[in-house]
Amino acid sequence: MLDLQPWPWYVTGPIIAVTMATLLLSGRRFGISSNLRTMCTIAGAGKVSDYFKFNWKSQSWNLIFILGTVAGGAIARFLLLSPGPVDINPDTASALQSIGIEDAGNAYAPSILFGPDAWHHPVALAMLLLGGLCVGFGTRWANGCTSGHAISGLSALQWPSLIAVVGFFLGGLVVSQGLLPILLPLL
Repeated sequence: MLDLQPWPWYVTGPIIAVTMATLLLSGRRFGISSNLRTMCTIAGAGKVSDYFKFNWKSQSWNLIFILGTVAGGAIARFLLLSPGPVDINPDTASALQSIGIEDAGNAYAPSILFGPDAWHHPVALAMLLLGGLCVGFGTRWANGCTSGHAISGLSALQWPSLIAVVGFFLGGLVVSQGLLPILLPLL
């Protein structure tokens, strides 16, 4: 495994800015949720709903992006992930451990929610399914996902994207500070 450190903000920030400027100037929108619409259209969902009736070939560049995202995640996981503890603040690890996330500081995703045993625990399974439904509903209601609004929408100075991003962050705070401390002890 390679021991790579995250790129600094002054390298990644300009890369994101150039990417977004290129997309904006070419009239394209960036976002992960638009890929789901494209994939559903390819699978024939246009026969069921008019929402999926559009020229998906005009979005083929976005499908290449999502394939790159999946490939990048696989490369990061299997080739670049260094074994050992996750470098987080010890106070954060203690706070997470106090609400039932015992592997805080040792894993990127809590095994209590994302490990193999979560699929056999009814509360964990209910949390994952309900969370997925809420994210799907929110993405459709907000007309885009967090990456689409936070990166593409804000760079285009779209007021609805600012409102959506504020809503995403508020929702995340409510769940992480309000709901998880109540639900995790049930696991």
